[in-house]
Amino acid sequence: MVLCVNRTPLEEAPSDMTTLFHMHPGYRDSAAVLISIPTKVVGPVGLLYVMERELAVTVPHDKNVNILGTDNATTCIIVVLRHTGSGAVGITHLHNVGCEDGVVTLIERVRELSAGFPEGRLELNLIGGFADSRNYSEGVFQGIMHAFHKQPLEVDLIIACVGEANTTVRAGVRWPIICGVGVNNKTGEIFPATFPDRGPEVSLRLARHLTGGHQAKVLDVYDCSSGLHRIGPFNYEPLRGVDLWLEQSDEFILQHLSTSPEVEPPHFSTMIRQTLKYIQDHPFPAITVFRDNRPHYYKRDEITGMWVPFRF
Repeated sequence: MVLCVNRTPLEEAPSDMTTLFHMHPGYRDSAAVLISIPTKVVGPVGLLYVMERELAVTVPHDKNVNILGTDNATTCIIVVLRHTGSGAVGITHLHNVGCEDGVVTLIERVRELSAGFPEGRLELNLIGGFADSRNYSEGVFQGIMHAFHKQPLEVDLIIACVGEANTTVRAGVRWPIICGVGVNNKTGEIFPATFPDRGPEVSLRLARHLTGGHQAKVLDVYDCSSGLHRIGPFNYEPLRGVDLWLEQSDEFILQHLSTSPEVEPPHFSTMIRQTLKYIQDHPFPAITVFRDNRPHYYKRDEITGMWVPFRF
């Protein structure tokens, strides 16, 4: 029953992005408003960044986090869910694997932090994805819509800055307009953003996504009650031919390891190459990285505002 437009439950989830915009053209307007906001460059102080197939949820009075954010979403879709009563807000970065798991976990975490607030509704915002030539974004959108629609509670769809509403054309090539967003957990404000610093152990976290397509789980990387950023533990399958991948050119890596090679940011191949090297050095992270089968914890340093390692 559960997806709502203007607080009216939909009988069926939208079958595709074109149908959504045709039946509810107001979403084009809300997307245009978001696109009109200047993109902010968000530094590391007070930031909690999530990678693909990760999520994080927090509350307005969190003293360790001011901004939840993610970027590099071309064919991916960023999901922001907020409870209007408690102000609890979560963000996740989803592709075609793990959509339902990510949606279910995100809802559970936001509701847990909203217990005791009888008033308020869940508001859903979708940002990212574009009218890509291979229709990857369409598949992600459909997975997210169906996952939300089958949940036994009402969720109001507020922003749908996806697909054609998030597409521009440059030199005959379709590009996404917004690839990253930040969410101010104090106010609930959502804004276009980029993030020069993506937090600790980026290569390890990206390695899980690059190698673990069979692992549908979306990881919750933050405990707002303790203020701890947690990574792992997890394992991934060794990547066959990683040595050969590392011998290839940046252009080869771009063309074969991206779902949208024509629109990736300039740092894509460098980031993937660093991740491949990490996989080469740590083919079995359960043995060499998470030796005691415990998460790697990070806490916010009170002086620098940066995430620093923490052990109990």
